[in-house]
Amino acid sequence: MSTTSLSGLAKRLVADQIIDEHTAVSASKAAQRENQTFAQHAVEAKLVKSRELAGIASQAFGSPLFDLGSYNFDLIPKGIIDEKLISKHFTLPLYKRGNRLFVAVADPTNLAGLDEINFNTGLNTDAVLVEADKLAKAIESYLSDSGDMGAGLESMDDEELDSLDVEGGEAEHNNDNDPGGDEAPVVRFVNKVLLDAIRTGASDIHFEPYEKSYRVRLRTDGVLHEVAKPPIQLAARISARLKVMSKMDISERRVPQDGRIKMKLSKTKAIDFRVNSLPTLWGEKIVLRILDPSSAKLGIDALGYEDEQKKIYMDALAQPQGMILVTGPTGSGKTVSLYTGLNILNTPERNISTAEDPVEINLEGINQVNVSPKVGLNFAEALRSFLRQDPDIVMVGEIRDLETAEIAIKAAQTGHLVLSTLHTNSAPETLTRLMNMGVPTFNIATSVSVIIAQRLARRLCNECKKPAPLPEEVLKEEGFDTVTIDRKEWKIYQPVGCEHCSKGYKGRVGVYEVVRITDGISRIIMEGGNSIQIADQARKEGFNNLRISALRKVVMGITSLEEANRVTKD
Repeated sequence: MSTTSLSGLAKRLVADQIIDEHTAVSASKAAQRENQTFAQHAVEAKLVKSRELAGIASQAFGSPLFDLGSYNFDLIPKGIIDEKLISKHFTLPLYKRGNRLFVAVADPTNLAGLDEINFNTGLNTDAVLVEADKLAKAIESYLSDSGDMGAGLESMDDEELDSLDVEGGEAEHNNDNDPGGDEAPVVRFVNKVLLDAIRTGASDIHFEPYEKSYRVRLRTDGVLHEVAKPPIQLAARISARLKVMSKMDISERRVPQDGRIKMKLSKTKAIDFRVNSLPTLWGEKIVLRILDPSSAKLGIDALGYEDEQKKIYMDALAQPQGMILVTGPTGSGKTVSLYTGLNILNTPERNISTAEDPVEINLEGINQVNVSPKVGLNFAEALRSFLRQDPDIVMVGEIRDLETAEIAIKAAQTGHLVLSTLHTNSAPETLTRLMNMGVPTFNIATSVSVIIAQRLARRLCNECKKPAPLPEEVLKEEGFDTVTIDRKEWKIYQPVGCEHCSKGYKGRVGVYEVVRITDGISRIIMEGGNSIQIADQARKEGFNNLRISALRKVVMGITSLEEANRVTKD
């Protein structure tokens, strides 16, 4: 895409030096892939603040800026614009006067969108410039008919909690095996826990029975917190309700089971839960993993890669062949990193297939396969089948054995881009793990392009964090002398805690070790070198390990030293 094909707003941002030309072109392509306007994508990807973008558009194109926050949404004319057009063009009808329709837009240069609305409504359309983030919330509210999403979840009454749209739940709820007579309180309780988990950004929900108590815990920002202790007498009813919702066999309590729940929050937003039940001494423990599809579309800029690390990853994704490996413990964000890469690659010109155990997030345009060892469909069999289906890009959920590794490497050597994961602690250990599996060193050196080791650290809350003066001996002992950022720019903070966060932290950020397989590293691999030798060579070539990357995020004020130690210190 040349700069001549950029939208007027994108060109203006380049002209004002808010973003560079390369970023503008990349953002425009990404917006087209995700069916978004440039303004919408630029704000979501945090290329520019919503308020700043609106001010620039107002000044550049002579459009007065309207404050959507003070508008009475009861005045919006219903049904005048098709919902698909509202989503497609990121616009919202505000009011109608005679033959004129005034619509809120974040990009006044989107003339094609205004023309299509004009054609479909038969009304003369006038654009009203508003801030992109406020417009996104207003559109979500309009399409869901439920006001602000977060506020709606908090203020639901008992009747709304009872009737929440959960796929597969209500139709099967009257199963004769379902214990208990009046289940309404249990239905409300379970729905409220699920909604609270979504609202607080939790990743997992634990329902746990014990001899004399029952507790519910949420994992938020990687840490479990107890949120409820319902009466132990309700344990069987709660587990039965969850099993009905996830289409499990509620009469079977002796073996583990897997299921899924889809909860519709609005016409445009649904959340999936992956559910697992486990028979324990005092009943069934049930754990739900929250699968939010929007997490796979955050964009690479939101994940926390440093500029050089991002460039290495993007360059590897742009190659027609080779292998990209992502490694780290369970819960370190490997899936999001891989899905972000797949989203970048997902175009109509490419055939992409994935083998996963299980498929966590559904991605439109990608052929996703659930492996099932019970019927003989393991990763190796799925890979063999992929290679007979004219693939361009293949993603293997995990390389667990020599057979899978050999097929994946063969694919990477024969013109396919392969993405996969391993469970190792660092990038150098990933290479030695492949050697220990029995993969020939020549094949490793010639097929693996990039290895990304990662962890997730909690982000400091910007509202309450405070400076943390650390003595020189502590800085030296912790290894801050390896950080190459100018000492004058260091901003070391510590958590405090406020109403906006959880114990001083809000959200998480990735900590990465991104290693490109260079000639020097290839030589050590071919000679059968160990992980220590590979790590030394990677450090000499300027690739930061996980510890250095974590300390860099500490001096940048993104996370705390305590958190860096938690995720990277042995």
